Amino acid sequence: MRAAVLRDREPGLEIVELAIPTPKAGEALVKIIACGVCHTDLHVIKGEVTFPRPAVLGHEISGAIIEIGAGTSDARGLAVGDTVVGAFIMPCATCPACRRGRDDLCENFFGQNRLNGTLYDGESRLAMPDGSFLAMYSMGGLAEYAVVPVTALAKLAPGLDPVTSAVLGCSALTSYGAVHRAARVEPGEAVAVVAVGGVGSGVVQMARAAGAVPVIAVDVSADKLEAARALGATHVVDASTADPVAAVREITGGRGVDVSFEALGRPQTFRQAVDMLADGGRMVAIGIAAGSTTAEIEITPLVRRATTISGSYGARTREDLPAVVALAADRGFDTEHLVTRRFGLEDAAAAYETLARGEITGRAVIVMA
Repeated sequence: MRAAVLRDREPGLEIVELAIPTPKAGEALVKIIACGVCHTDLHVIKGEVTFPRPAVLGHEISGAIIEIGAGTSDARGLAVGDTVVGAFIMPCATCPACRRGRDDLCENFFGQNRLNGTLYDGESRLAMPDGSFLAMYSMGGLAEYAVVPVTALAKLAPGLDPVTSAVLGCSALTSYGAVHRAARVEPGEAVAVVAVGGVGSGVVQMARAAGAVPVIAVDVSADKLEAARALGATHVVDASTADPVAAVREITGGRGVDVSFEALGRPQTFRQAVDMLADGGRMVAIGIAAGSTTAEIEITPLVRRATTISGSYGARTREDLPAVVALAADRGFDTEHLVTRRFGLEDAAAAYETLARGEITGRAVIVMA
């Protein structure tokens, strides 16, 4: 198979011929249809997030199940031939966090996959042509085939586009976790989304589907704001021409929003999202920051105004990924308008370079030939 490999000492991606991996018990071999182009991968490529190299990145996929590993005792209703989407959080199902339903805190996912680039037996399913170690970032979806734990897969509903539906596994799942798990957005609550790229655009859709009013999109890109409006934002704020905090407060009659989401991971936008809140408001941080980046928050207003700040990395895969697929099937999450660019696997490096320049509105996907 072909795969886009991030080399040891090189910042770019190189197409390499690899052996097709073999699934073990509790895993499936998926023939990849498409893989999303996410900023988190870009952080790894740029060295802003530490991860072993060489590696195959790509962590939101769609594809068809080719094989289920021998000895699998619970395939979760999945079968060979099913078209599926795969989530970036791949719960082990056995650690204490997973046993209490907190797939988003899976100890083995963070301790093995995100730290070492392996699955939960301590081994990667990938290898370089000479047999040496090749790390997997989640399932390593920038390849024509990937091994995925069945806990991280959900069957795709009929009628959904299998190419654009790849983004359900990260953009949509992350948005769902932020809106429904971390923020618990209620109908009629005012929401602001700071930075409406791939994930922020997903939050706009999820908040609107949850009944939030108004839903305010904040960004410095007119194109991204226009796209966010098309996806359900009731108001937009161009932070390149206006003070975003003042603009959000004006829209809400001076009180601020009940919930704000920060989807960029920068100190300035983090602070803006906090300052937009009404008394008793909740700020949910979604954006991954480079290295050890910090944001300063004033303590006294936090205390006096009973503000809540929480982080949200994703959602509870086994329960929430099927819910995300169902929401998309009910037209509550529009993948076809969210995905605005398509690249071939041979152009994977160019896709991330385009993302780094801020030239992708919504989400891009890598489509396998």
